[in-house]
Amino acid sequence: MKILKFIGSSQEDLVNFPRDARRECGRELDRAQRGLMPTDFKPMLNVGKGAYEIRVHVLGEWRVLYVARHADAVYVLHAFQKKSPKTAKPDIDLAIRRYKQMENDV
Repeated sequence: MKILKFIGSSQEDLVNFPRDARRECGRELDRAQRGLMPTDFKPMLNVGKGAYEIRVHVLGEWRVLYVARHADAVYVLHAFQKKSPKTAKPDIDLAIRRYKQMENDV
């Protein structure tokens, strides 16, 4: 099973989700750690190769952007509440910066 590595404030952001949303995100990240795809996700090609968005619909809309293409770990780039139909540009930009940081650290 792969370990989780959090980039930037993604772990703190995830911890601040409501309990039920946080638990569901944890279950979905566990699937990624085991080499499975989340139950509700979409590829985030605009963030980078191998980036995916976990979509959780509990007490609002919650998202976790991650990369699992490396052999050793699942990298969590960003965790946030989605408030509009389209992912906000600042959230995408932050995930892109963290993706680049992850690539430099790997």
